[in-house]
Amino acid sequence: MNLPLIDPSVLALDCPDRLTGELRSGHSTCVRFSRRGDLLASGRLDGTVVIFDIETNGVARKLAGHTRHVQSLSWSSDGRHLLSSSHDWKCVLWDLKDGSRLHTVRFEAPIFIAELDPTSHLHFIAAIFEEQPQLIDLTTKIPARSTLPSAPRRLQLDTDAGHEKQAAQDAKQTTTVSIFSTSGNHILAGTNKGWLNIIDRKTCQVVHSYRLTNNIIIFLRLGSSGRDLVVNASDRMIRTLHLPDLDDSTLDVDNIRLEVQHKFQDTISRLAWNYCSFSSTGEYVTASSSQNHELRVWETRDRGSLITILEGPEELSVVEWHPRRPIIAAVGTDSGRVYIWSIVTPQRWSALAPDFVEVEENVEYVEREDEFDIQPIEETHKRRLELEDDDVDVLTYGPLKPEFEEGEFKMPVLLDIDDTDSEDEVVEVGTGQFRRKSPGRGKEWMNDEEVPSGDETRRAVNGGRGHNGAKRRRAE
Repeated sequence: MNLPLIDPSVLALDCPDRLTGELRSGHSTCVRFSRRGDLLASGRLDGTVVIFDIETNGVARKLAGHTRHVQSLSWSSDGRHLLSSSHDWKCVLWDLKDGSRLHTVRFEAPIFIAELDPTSHLHFIAAIFEEQPQLIDLTTKIPARSTLPSAPRRLQLDTDAGHEKQAAQDAKQTTTVSIFSTSGNHILAGTNKGWLNIIDRKTCQVVHSYRLTNNIIIFLRLGSSGRDLVVNASDRMIRTLHLPDLDDSTLDVDNIRLEVQHKFQDTISRLAWNYCSFSSTGEYVTASSSQNHELRVWETRDRGSLITILEGPEELSVVEWHPRRPIIAAVGTDSGRVYIWSIVTPQRWSALAPDFVEVEENVEYVEREDEFDIQPIEETHKRRLELEDDDVDVLTYGPLKPEFEEGEFKMPVLLDIDDTDSEDEVVEVGTGQFRRKSPGRGKEWMNDEEVPSGDETRRAVNGGRGHNGAKRRRAE
């Protein structure tokens, strides 16, 4: 039996170890893998959304619908719909079957983050700058909006003993990030005062609140199990929590006890974290830091120790872990490139030839006595005839694993995609500041006078000759 071409021990690895490639199409500001992991959505500085194919690293589709840079991206569970939010105060729901815009919702302020309901692509939640979050229902002709609270739910004892000052402070709280639970029945929201609120989706009321920190909660992300939560706050610390089963009918929300399992921080440089993400199995957490070219990876099962540090070519902002494979994608802050870290799988050549031996240094080879002996033609022909008598079954086939599971969407292939945008379209004018290059740069000839048509040219030439001739006659 032939050996596998790839060493099984390498396939068992679940943490990337080196930078293996990069993607480029304009200046990227955010990325998000699809639920299946075959596509990577990238939001650009100019408001365009680019879909990359992971297997070929090519551009599969471009979606133009925003006028400012894309802030966040969210995939539907079937992979057909994509929600993008931008600093132009709009959220756009895309249908990737034909690249059309199904819905466009405009808000009254910029959007921090917008997340699709995992059970329906026609519902999403948006955390808005200095406003209360909104739950949007797109099933009606005019989108229905439900405002969600940001003030934490306090115990009755605290309410009785509280003062008007505390109530006034709670009224000033705003939600900075909000996501759905795995079932879609609850909403997890982080506030600018460090509170984590659990909101019932049906009643739009806070059922439980937990104070994580005194600083702003920047980012929330659930693991693949739906029970593990990673939190990034402005106090330069990343926390992981284990959530109870919020859909359990016997759960007493008043007695929920949330405890921080691990705290990750840079104890030496005290760097602030830009972004964080769970691994596909939930066993690792990775994060990018400001003013640093590294990605940190910690394990979450035991002590939360640091596993590895992945070197990058520049400071990295958004970082995403592939939902099924050991692949990490991160966006460069200055260049806007999307860098890819993965595992290099060396091939086992002994799978093709059992007697093949790989050597690191030159060795003296001893030839066997019959190694290069010429076989008689009669024996070779006889051996071939004997092999022809063997019956070969070409009709029976075993069950094949479908490439796409039932209910999953496969985006149609487009053959008229424009080439990848040139890096020269964006010019750096300062640290982290960019502007688009002038469309007329290098094309000054376009500002010259237009060349007239043939008839106009002849009239101009004839008129010029007549005018010059008249001048000559008057001079004479």
